[in-house]
Amino acid sequence: MTVLDFALLLLAGFGAGLIGYVTGLASVVSYPALLAVGLSPIAANVTNTVSLVAVGAGSLGQSGKVLLTGDRRPLYAGVVASLIGGTIGAVILLITPPESFKVIVPYLVGFAAIALLVQPQLRRLASRHADRPWVFVIGLGVISVYGGYFGAGAGIVLLALTLVVTSEPLWRATLLKSLFLGVANLVAAVGFMIFGPVNWVAALAMAIGCLVGGWCGPPVVKRLPAGPLRIAVGIGGLGLAAWLAVS
Repeated sequence: MTVLDFALLLLAGFGAGLIGYVTGLASVVSYPALLAVGLSPIAANVTNTVSLVAVGAGSLGQSGKVLLTGDRRPLYAGVVASLIGGTIGAVILLITPPESFKVIVPYLVGFAAIALLVQPQLRRLASRHADRPWVFVIGLGVISVYGGYFGAGAGIVLLALTLVVTSEPLWRATLLKSLFLGVANLVAAVGFMIFGPVNWVAALAMAIGCLVGGWCGPPVVKRLPAGPLRIAVGIGGLGLAAWLAVS
């Protein structure tokens, strides 16, 4: 890996960390950057998962203390669901043929981009929500399976689920997204570190950028025009899905 490749991954990691906190679509930035420096689809995915653990660490390090206020039992249930789901997703990725992943990944990226573009409609469902803790835990487990397998767009889906079936405000739902998907990424990353083809130099560069981007996310999100950013990333995600489908 060249110095230019390392610098590219640092910059992409920062963008992934920042965009991941704002929109929940970090992999739309980080995954293609790993492909661009020459990693195979499987190596890029497992390296990406290892790197993205730093996004959750950065954002929670910045403002995660507020999650510890109030009743902590829902946090414990959510962490368990994330651990189980992330483990299942990682196992599925490791035991299925690489060709299967290459075929399915454009659809996963396309789904993530569409979820981002319709995010306002999903959020409007929150006006009809009532607390449904078991629905949330089960849904979180399913989303964590996807997060452990690939995960692009998982943050958007989890944010929507939290707003629809709980009474959490948006700012807290965003932090919960970072916590639970960070747990799912972490448990998947441990499996990938042992059994997967992680490119450690790429993972280091991406993780440094992700850590800084995730740390900057909470204060920056208050100043960025979220609507235009969401649309731009969503359109970019659709373009990425089309490129992956024909490449």
